[in-house]
Amino acid sequence: MSFGLCNAPATFQRCMLIIFSDMVEHIMEVFMDNITVYGGAFDECLVNLEAVLNRCIEKDLVLNWEKCHFMVPQGIVLGHIISKQGIEVDKAKVELIVKLPSPTIVKGVRQFLGHAKLKLLLTTTPIVRAPNWQLPFEVMCNASDFAIGVVLGQREDGKPHVIYYANKTLNETQRNYTTTEKELSAVVFALDRFHAYLVGSFIMDFTDHSALKYLLTKQDAKARLIRWILLLQEFNLQIKDKK
Repeated sequence: MSFGLCNAPATFQRCMLIIFSDMVEHIMEVFMDNITVYGGAFDECLVNLEAVLNRCIEKDLVLNWEKCHFMVPQGIVLGHIISKQGIEVDKAKVELIVKLPSPTIVKGVRQFLGHAKLKLLLTTTPIVRAPNWQLPFEVMCNASDFAIGVVLGQREDGKPHVIYYANKTLNETQRNYTTTEKELSAVVFALDRFHAYLVGSFIMDFTDHSALKYLLTKQDAKARLIRWILLLQEFNLQIKDKK
């Protein structure tokens, strides 16, 4: 396929999905020219690999041998390490941050101390795991004056595990919302974004805005808040204060 055409990536991806339509999400995943074949056991993985290679032969697809890795317990896909534990950031991507040089002047020390916590957060990203449908879900929501961020997770043996991150910036109208409206809009955004995970499940929503707990029973709220509250009725939701 020619380089530089604006529709080339989408056309190529569509072509790959057509070629492997009966295999995608069953024994393999494909993104552009990256193919990942998987299996629950070694023998199963061999069978799946044979099926994919036969399809490549059938469709005259050429593989680069130097870029192929076979029978590995984990692999790097689109900059992330994929394994049975879940999805985590490739350590090579944060190596530059870890190896930042030590400061040599007073101003550099101040900058280094201010950057220390951010450095820790960037280099210790938790592993993103697949959901356990037998456990309740937890949603953490937060809103600022300019954006909202939400996290979907579960707690297994008392330890929290991340499933999904999501965020969005607020438009000009939303930035004029009251604090309560912003915090509730974060909850609505989370339930909409994670709808496929949460519908029919018990949900524990953690927020640092305790007024939300009482808002659900308030009779004289603004029309906008009432509309959002009605949307929440679809879910088995309990709101708890983070503190």
